[in-house]
Amino acid sequence: MRFDRLVAVLLLLQRREQVTAAEVSRELDVSERTARRDLEALAMAGVPVYSVRGRGGGWRLVGGARTDLSGLTASEARALFLAVGPASGATPAMKAALRKLVHALPKPFQVEAEAAASSLVVDPQRWGASRIEPRPPRFLDELQDAVIRGVQVSLGYVDGKGVETRRTVHPLGIVAKGPVWYLVSNTGTGRRVFRIDRVSSADPTENPVQRPGDFDLAESWNEIAEEVDRKRTPLEVSAVCTPEGIGVLRMTLGDRLDVGGPTTDGRVAVVIRGPNEYILAGELSGLVEWVEVTAPPGVRDRMASIGNALVERYGRPRTGGGLHSS
Repeated sequence: MRFDRLVAVLLLLQRREQVTAAEVSRELDVSERTARRDLEALAMAGVPVYSVRGRGGGWRLVGGARTDLSGLTASEARALFLAVGPASGATPAMKAALRKLVHALPKPFQVEAEAAASSLVVDPQRWGASRIEPRPPRFLDELQDAVIRGVQVSLGYVDGKGVETRRTVHPLGIVAKGPVWYLVSNTGTGRRVFRIDRVSSADPTENPVQRPGDFDLAESWNEIAEEVDRKRTPLEVSAVCTPEGIGVLRMTLGDRLDVGGPTTDGRVAVVIRGPNEYILAGELSGLVEWVEVTAPPGVRDRMASIGNALVERYGRPRTGGGLHSS
């Protein structure tokens, strides 16, 4: 990947006082034209490199080979390598590139940066959950490269019903939500989100992405996530809860719970979201010790039916089937 090459070029510049495009070409096994483009890209990106024209010329670092290429402080270097430790979700290419980058750091930073990379383990599995190791989807690297280079992609995609389509998309960014990766793109019909594990092919083109000038990936994803949540949990239930039950509701319902202010009888007003009356009534029946549903009537009626069924099944003493002593 190009990012990996650029890191390698930086290391060459740091080790040597001067390099030529031909030397970079031989070292990295790329064409001389590609090497020259990489050197120019570094200069355009703000890296302190400059070219010396004429016979005996080449490319040099401003300030000589001892320049700190990273520009990182000690705490920033530790934070960077902490984020790509052995248990992180960073891709192998990213980890390999950062391992090379550590050699461009000042000596005092290197030891702490390498120690940070092995100082933290993140175990996303809850106790009792099955240990399934998610694998990055097949076309993640290709789509990430298209986002970085800003080129359109001819995308093959299989939807949730198994129907495969092909379209040209403008990749804007990639988001990981839990173990699932998503591609945020502009299309001919507006902004769309694609699950990358459903992508069947990804062929980059040479056409540039049409990227909105005010686009912010984090803000866009927040809007998308809120819309998805609304579609998944369209029904709202109004209820009151005892103060000691609020913690139970938070633990049980998570972000489907909105807590309001106190009521006149000392309880707390809450709003609970869910997919439909049937599922919400089942969930809230188990919380009846703390929660009283006030609306809508359909949920109250279903909870009453559940209560009657529980009394019918469990409210009567069991007869027969036991052992009796004489």
